[in-house]
Amino acid sequence: MKLTVNGATTAIAAGDKNLTLLEWLRERLDLTGAKDGCGVGRCGACTVIVDGKATLACKTILANLNGARVLTIEGLSAPSEPLHPLQQAFVDKGAIQCGFCTPGMVLRSHAFLLAHPRPDRDGIRRALSPNLCRCTGYQQIIDAVEAASAAYAGQREQEKTT
Repeated sequence: MKLTVNGATTAIAAGDKNLTLLEWLRERLDLTGAKDGCGVGRCGACTVIVDGKATLACKTILANLNGARVLTIEGLSAPSEPLHPLQQAFVDKGAIQCGFCTPGMVLRSHAFLLAHPRPDRDGIRRALSPNLCRCTGYQQIIDAVEAASAAYAGQREQEKTT
């Protein structure tokens, strides 16, 4: 079995196929951005993107992912590059406090904005409803996603002209 994680194809050891994606990412690949908040899929802290969709890594078994493409927060922008526009918007709008929920919020927002680059605030609220945050109060998060949407809309327009 193989997965592509953040652009790199990685083999899954036979003994690991029954692990959750969250366990495997954190324990085998040392990708610790996705957090184990509740362990039952109710908080969204473990959100990653699998084949373009926001996915709860704590509820996803590796055996079901052969050939899948996984994006974690570590893969959104390279350490040597500037922050991704969405990450920068989270910083600029004060949408981060303790940071525990931030990777999951950013990735759920990223998947949403890829599909809906010009959302309204109500759409953003609905899209982010599976993710919980106890520190920021959501307003700053919604502001950040709204601010970043311009970059996604601009990218979509650019793709249409090429």
